[in-house]
Amino acid sequence: MALMFPRLARNFAKNGYYPTDEATLERVLNALDASHDQRVRILDPCAGEGMAILETAHRLGRERTDAYGIEYDLERARHMQRVVDVGIQSDLMDTVISPRSFGLLFFNPPYGDLVGETGGSKGYAGKGRQRLEKLFYQRSVHLLQYSGVMVMIVPGYVFDDELSSWVAQHFDRVSVYRAAVDTFQQVIVFGVRARRNALLASNKAKEVKTLLQGIGSKDIEPDILPEYWSSESYDVPPASSSTPHCYRVSLEPEQLEQEMDRLGGLWPDFNLAFWTDGVTQRRPLRQLSSWHLALSLAAGGISGIVTSRSGRQLVVKGDTFKEKAAQVEFEEDADGNITERRTLTDRFVPAIMAWDVTADSPDRGRLFTITSTPAAPAVAETTDSEAETA
Repeated sequence: MALMFPRLARNFAKNGYYPTDEATLERVLNALDASHDQRVRILDPCAGEGMAILETAHRLGRERTDAYGIEYDLERARHMQRVVDVGIQSDLMDTVISPRSFGLLFFNPPYGDLVGETGGSKGYAGKGRQRLEKLFYQRSVHLLQYSGVMVMIVPGYVFDDELSSWVAQHFDRVSVYRAAVDTFQQVIVFGVRARRNALLASNKAKEVKTLLQGIGSKDIEPDILPEYWSSESYDVPPASSSTPHCYRVSLEPEQLEQEMDRLGGLWPDFNLAFWTDGVTQRRPLRQLSSWHLALSLAAGGISGIVTSRSGRQLVVKGDTFKEKAAQVEFEEDADGNITERRTLTDRFVPAIMAWDVTADSPDRGRLFTITSTPAAPAVAETTDSEAETA
């Protein structure tokens, strides 16, 4: 089989992203099959430019395969969306996807440790070493239907006690091979999704866990993925459900831009947006304290031209907007089913903007954000542009 993507892979090999090499992918495809004539649905949650999932679709029969892909990087996502049936440019953690909707999961996640102090570990439900591979596994494994096939490509050293146990309790017919091109110490793990109780009852889970732990500790070195597959193929089952939900939670910047272009701005009717009619202004009963003044400004109760004692004039507009802070948790029951719990908490954030209209002022026409945080000390010559909001 001739693969399409080596040139694209060279173009996009940056920012720690390296797609599955051609030799390994071709050998992986030799192990896959779809012995029926029904439609199949496949997913790559870290699709890159989409060539791996596209080649998988061609292997299974492109005319009957629905290929789904998710990619965080904008440039790579644009290429991916041209070759798959459903493509989303998003962080996988910012998506909603129907569980148990895919017959094949092509899983080649980003590699590395999670960074807790920057919020990178949010949503991680494990207790062992916090790795990107494990976070993406938790998010992806429940998307695979029972009897579905997983192709997992990760560095062998990530198989600690925790990840080995997860894979052993989720998959039957597990086989492990070294990648054809051993650049990142990668191993390829094949498996068929099975129910946890059945695996534990047959004692298979213990054997698989021991194998994966040995690979992780480098006590066991698996064979290289064979060029010609002679074992029983991994048969991708038919799609077991109707078209799944698959969308991004947050608004894509391109969607907002298209809407603004269509409307000619955020608010075509200025009067409707800014309440110019029917608003009665009432004077306060007494002079506002600093605390009352801050609340009124943030709530939008005070706006207009403000002149300081030094003669500086600002057009002030205060407002408060609501944003949602998301927290994702995963729970696994005794049957191996993973439940995702997403909690959205409202946060009210004040925003006070000021437009300098002082005559002969060097800042005339500039837009500033008024905050209670002291200004940062001047650094080189970039301070003015960094302090400028617009």
